[in-house]
Amino acid sequence: MSFTFLQSHIHNYYNLRKSAWQISLLLILLSICLIFLSGCQEEVTRNNKIIHLNLWQSINPPVNRDVFNKLVNKFNQTHSDIQVESIFIGQPQLPKILTAVVGNVPPDILAYDAQNTGQFAELGAIQPLDDWLEKLPLKSEVLPNLFEELRLNNHIWSIPLYTANLGIFYRPKLFQAAGITQTPKTWDELREVAKKLTIDRNGDKRPEQYGMLLPLGKQEWTVFSWFPFLLSNGGDIVKDNRPNLMDQAAIDALQFWKNLMKDGSATLSAPERGYEEDAFVSGRVAMQITGPWTYIMKSNVDYDVFPMPAKVKQASVSATGVMYLMKTTPVREKAARKFLEYVLSEQFQTEWSIGTGFLPVNRKSLESEAYQQFMSKQPVLKVFMEQMPSAGYRPIIAGYTRLSDSLGRAIEATLLGESPEKALKAAQERLELIWDGN
Repeated sequence: MSFTFLQSHIHNYYNLRKSAWQISLLLILLSICLIFLSGCQEEVTRNNKIIHLNLWQSINPPVNRDVFNKLVNKFNQTHSDIQVESIFIGQPQLPKILTAVVGNVPPDILAYDAQNTGQFAELGAIQPLDDWLEKLPLKSEVLPNLFEELRLNNHIWSIPLYTANLGIFYRPKLFQAAGITQTPKTWDELREVAKKLTIDRNGDKRPEQYGMLLPLGKQEWTVFSWFPFLLSNGGDIVKDNRPNLMDQAAIDALQFWKNLMKDGSATLSAPERGYEEDAFVSGRVAMQITGPWTYIMKSNVDYDVFPMPAKVKQASVSATGVMYLMKTTPVREKAARKFLEYVLSEQFQTEWSIGTGFLPVNRKSLESEAYQQFMSKQPVLKVFMEQMPSAGYRPIIAGYTRLSDSLGRAIEATLLGESPEKALKAAQERLELIWDGN
């Protein structure tokens, strides 16, 4: 899958109840890391003439990382007083970030996902950007709806690095072979189309072709893929900063996925691999939920995209990667803000978006001749651009990782046979214990 931050969103959540020897080993490793990081921090601040900044990122695949690092190098070449070092952090990212924050050796800039805003803000690890943005002329060029996803407790805590949303990729030749002339616009139509696209050629009750791929797993990709159905049904899984999984719209949205499985018209991905496109490319599935970063757009198969089908309303979910200004020192933070300004610029956004497939966050970049030419060669991008106004987003409350983990378990249990009500109720009860315990 051609994917940057979203792939890194698929976190391996640490189980804190490890055996004693595991805890000891972890503490030793963390101590070594902190000593190493402290040494690095001292080293980069020795030179008073040049401010050396550490930027942590987990951009995947490597081709996208190369695009990003090339742009970082361009910044360094034009700023003799600031040098930014782009440092890749592999899985699991969150424990490494939290270790650095608790150890008081954070990076200067962190590229991550917006859903961790609440946790970082609660720890006092990040700086709000409201005052700086208000004085920044460039702010008027940034797509205004993006700031809502970055806002928490009346503050904006990050800048958007990129944006996108989810649609449904499909194989036009398979649609044509099944006699389907119109792409589905509603849930009911999607269900019927999925049935028509499911074909058992040899009668062994094991279809060689399925209508749709659904992600099996409890991690973030599963939650992310299901969210457009929740939003399309007018649902909300957070109420008054507490989990609200028993919302009827959530139950109905999960029941829809279960119905696809009951119909036999959807097949499950390998565990925690729902973002992979092999089944789509090989023709084993005719439809897959994903976004414009996908490898499908670089493959040789026939494909097209249609918007997420509607229930109560038209909706998708945003895929917005962000950059945080970490709390360090006034001098370092001032230098880091210059880099953040560069990231928002037309120049950066145009080159980054053309190189990765994500949508620009800068309006001038979107309207630029270079990007318009790129869009003319990738006409499916128009679908994602048109969905942007109706794209909602996942919660950014402090306990989002716990919320996502419990919700992911409920989705997985439902796809494996549990009723949505029972699965969501168990998840809700688990979350209430966590919330009350905190």
